[in-house]
Amino acid sequence: MTSQTPVTPFGARLRAAMDARGPLCVGIDPHAALLDSWGLADDIAGLERFSRTVVEALADSVAVFKPQAAFFERFGSRGVAVLERTVADARAAGSLVVMDAKRGDIGSTMAAYASAFLDPSSPLFSDALTVSPYLGYGSLKPAVDLARESGAGLFVLALTSNPEGAEVQRAVREDGRSIGATMLAHLAAENAGAEPMGSFGAVVGATLGDLSSFDLDINGPLLAPGIGAQGATAADLPAVFGAAVGNVVPNVSRGVLKHGPDTAALRASAKAFADEIREAVAL
Repeated sequence: MTSQTPVTPFGARLRAAMDARGPLCVGIDPHAALLDSWGLADDIAGLERFSRTVVEALADSVAVFKPQAAFFERFGSRGVAVLERTVADARAAGSLVVMDAKRGDIGSTMAAYASAFLDPSSPLFSDALTVSPYLGYGSLKPAVDLARESGAGLFVLALTSNPEGAEVQRAVREDGRSIGATMLAHLAAENAGAEPMGSFGAVVGATLGDLSSFDLDINGPLLAPGIGAQGATAADLPAVFGAAVGNVVPNVSRGVLKHGPDTAALRASAKAFADEIREAVAL
C-alpha cells in the first residue's frame, strides 16, 4: 500500500470521535434470534435489512460500530458482500468501524488477514481490527506494521469477559507476570509517545470487577464489552478501569439492538447509553 498524504492515526481519530459523540461502541451482531425479534427472516434479505437499519439509524451519531464478522460470514459470499456495504456506509456517514474478526495466525497468513481488513484498497477495510495474540504477540507483527502504515488500529485480546479466558490470560509466566499483563505491556510499548492516544488497544471486559493489579495505562484505547445485556453498567466503569477510564470504549450490542427495528428507539437507546457513559467517566 502506498499513500501520498499522511493518514491521521486511528488513536487520534478515535479520541476525536469519542469526545464529539460520546465514548460508545455499538455492536452489529445479526444473530438469528435477534433477526427474529425484529420480525426478519434469518436469510440474506433479513441480514441486509437489519444492517442497513442500524447504520441508517446510528451512523451519524455514534462514535464506533463493531460488526461481528462471523454473523455475516455464515451466509457465505453474499453475507460478506453485505458486510462490505455495512462497513462502507458506516464509515461514509462518519462512524469509525472496528471489525470484530479476532484474527490470529503466523507469517504470510497473518499478513493476509491484515491485508483483508487493514489495507485501504480492500473492500473490507476498517478503521481497526480485533486480533488474538495467543500464538505469541510477535505473530501479530504483520498486522501491527500494516496498521501503522495505513493509519488503522488493532484491539488485542488481553483480559476478556468470557469465563474461559482466564485459564490462558491469567496464567503466570516464568517471570511472574500473567499472560494478560504481558499483552498490556506490549501494547504500552507500541503506543509510547503517541498523542493524544495510541492506536493499539486492548480488549478488556467491563464485567471483570477490580483490575487494579493490572496496568491498564497503555496510552491506548480499551475496548470494553459487557455493558447492558452482560450485566455491567456505565457506573461500574471507574471501579473496573481506574485511572485509565478516560480511554475506555464501552461496547453495547443487545442493549441497543433489542430496540429495533424502530429507528427512533435505536437512536434513543444509543444516546442514553452514551450519556450515561460520558457522565460515569466524566468526559
